[in-house]
Amino acid sequence: MQPFAPVGAAPNLADQVAAALRARVDAGTFDATSRLPTESQLSQQFGVSRTVVREAVSRLKSEGLLLSRQGSGLYVRPGAHVKPLRIAPDAGRSEQAVRHIVELRRAIEGESAALAAERRRRADVDAMRTALRDLERAVARGEDGVAEDVRFHRLVAEASRNPYILSVLAFLGQYLHDATRVTRANEARRIDFAAAVGREHAAILAAIDAGDAAAARRAAARHMDNAKKRIAMAGRDFWVSAGDELAGTLQPKEAAPARPRAAPTAPRPA
Repeated sequence: MQPFAPVGAAPNLADQVAAALRARVDAGTFDATSRLPTESQLSQQFGVSRTVVREAVSRLKSEGLLLSRQGSGLYVRPGAHVKPLRIAPDAGRSEQAVRHIVELRRAIEGESAALAAERRRRADVDAMRTALRDLERAVARGEDGVAEDVRFHRLVAEASRNPYILSVLAFLGQYLHDATRVTRANEARRIDFAAAVGREHAAILAAIDAGDAAAARRAAARHMDNAKKRIAMAGRDFWVSAGDELAGTLQPKEAAPARPRAAPTAPRPA
């Protein structure tokens, strides 16, 4: 097995050692049946003290990558090669990040809506309709409607009866809140945007209610496509405001009056 290269003189050597060990584990160099070099060997290979190695190993143990077997040595924990899905904690706070999240949602929610159309029950459709009414009322009260918007899309996913779609959306929910706050704040700046969103949600619901999987897929994809277009039409000042203020309650700054634009036209179904 190829030995580790010595690490350089950085402020925190343990970080470098941990990163090098983590890279070998991720690459599959070590598996649950192979023992890692001893603490002394790692110390010699990296050119650092055993205290540094011990700290690095301790970090990887806390991450669930390594384990010690008494009297045997250091091993990769079973299942450590399964890569968890990670998204930057500040995802949804820039135009590019929100656009990327919308693209991801397009792939997931199109199929989610199609499956919902095939598998929905009357109670599912009633719950979606209630969520959209709640969304309209929240907007009428001057609220952002984020919770209601997210709930509608979650109800669609639940109606798909696919637990993996639900799991992915539950994970994304940590990041969708910020992204949805941004998109809804942008859409609230213009009456035509808000009206278009309402029509798009209604089209998704109508297709699901009718049991038309193809139409539901198109409607959900069109909703995401148009959201992406609306994001592109937001000005730079909006995104600066969004990035600065998302830590609290997002309140976009008043923009200078602009010439009205026509609402984005949804593409015709293929």
